[in-house]
Order: sequence, then structure tokens, then C-alpha cells
Amino acid sequence: MQIVLWIVGIGAIFFLSYGIFPTVLLRMFSIGMVKIGEFKKTLFLTFDDGPNPVYTPQVLDLLKKYDVKATFFVVAEKVLDHPELIRRMRQEGHTIGIHHYHHTNSWFLTPWSTKREISRSVEIIENLTGVKPAYYRPPYGRFNLFTLFFARDFTIVLWSAIFQDWRNGPDASGLQQRLIARISEGQIYLLHDDGEDAGADSDAPAQMIEALKGFLPHVRRRGFRCVSLEEHLGKKSTEEQKWSV
Repeated sequence: MQIVLWIVGIGAIFFLSYGIFPTVLLRMFSIGMVKIGEFKKTLFLTFDDGPNPVYTPQVLDLLKKYDVKATFFVVAEKVLDHPELIRRMRQEGHTIGIHHYHHTNSWFLTPWSTKREISRSVEIIENLTGVKPAYYRPPYGRFNLFTLFFARDFTIVLWSAIFQDWRNGPDASGLQQRLIARISEGQIYLLHDDGEDAGADSDAPAQMIEALKGFLPHVRRRGFRCVSLEEHLGKKSTEEQKWSV
């Protein structure tokens, strides 16, 4: 029994040290990552877990209607099933980031599995778009001891506003009001255009889309712009000069 308890204790210490502690420390001190933007009167919409053949086209239609640019952190195995959606994202000026090949929690990945999840995603997206992704968001926002090393060529992006939109709420209007309540300069919104992963409701994106239909015109009335992270981080020095005049 003592040997079993010793093994369990060693395993728990390893798990804490390998995944949980790095995640807590990195997120607490924002080490090597972006969690909020810096433009004035600007918001950043980011969508995780897609592409989805039903909901992603609806999101893209809505963004196009309001001339909004966003960032999609895509799951590469889904990209292989729906390459036309990735090409459309690129053609319409959205940023495409990586969210692993599978929707895998980094706490349970070996170092080499972590590397493969990232490198396979990059290869698939670059082959489809001709552009190497520059932005990375690990699923669930979780890291392990090796994540920063294998993601060193990317800008890691988390979020400043999260709404649990992967689950169905009471109604879309409630979600819309929560989206509106978080409007402020530089907010990075985390939303989901797919509900097929563990812990999500498969039809939850429909509610999110309904909420966006009222949220996006409200953003415009407030004088805010929604831009992609590529526009923000890729042209930061120019924008800073514009706002400092």
C-alpha cells in the first residue's frame, strides 16, 4: 500500500509540475503571450475550435455584412475536412491561428506530442493558404513545461473576455448583453464557432451567432472597430504613431 501511495504521490507532483503550475504561472504573469490589445476604440473577436460546416459560414457571413475582421484559431484535423472555409477566411481578410491538430489538452501531451500538434497544424494551414500561421492559442488556454519552447516562433494569444458560449445559456439575448457589457478598448473576446468538443453543446454556436447579430451593430454605434490580430500586432508601430498625433 505504501508503494502505491508513493507512486500516486510522485505522479501527482509530476502532473502539477508539468502542466498545472506552468499554466498558472504563465497566465498569471502573462509570460510570452498577449491577453489584451492596445489600440484605442478597438475590439478583437477570436473564434476557437472550428471550422464547422454549419456555423463557420454563418459567422463569416455576419462578419462580412458588418465589415468586421476576426481571428480564427482552428483545429487542423477539421481544416482537412473543410479546406474551403479556411481559404474563405483568408480571402476575406481574417487571421488564421493554430489551436492544435486535435483539440488536445497540453497537460496530457508529451513534449514530442506537443511539438507534433503544433507543427502538423502549421503545415496544413500553410499548404492551404500559402501563409505560415503566426498566432497560437493552446486548447483550454493550458500549457505544459515545453509549450513555450515549441511555440517560440509564434505569438501566443489568450483573451481578456470569456463568455462560456460553448454551452447553451438561457437565451441569446443574455449572451448579447454580456458581450455588450465587456466593450472597452483592446478587449480580446473568446468565442466558439464549433460545439463538437468535449464539454460543449453541439448547437451552442447558434446562440452565439444570434447574440452577434445584435452585438455587432451596437459596437459600430459605440464607435469601436473589430479588427484581426494580424492587423493589430502586425502594424502596431504604425497605429501607435497614428493615435499619438
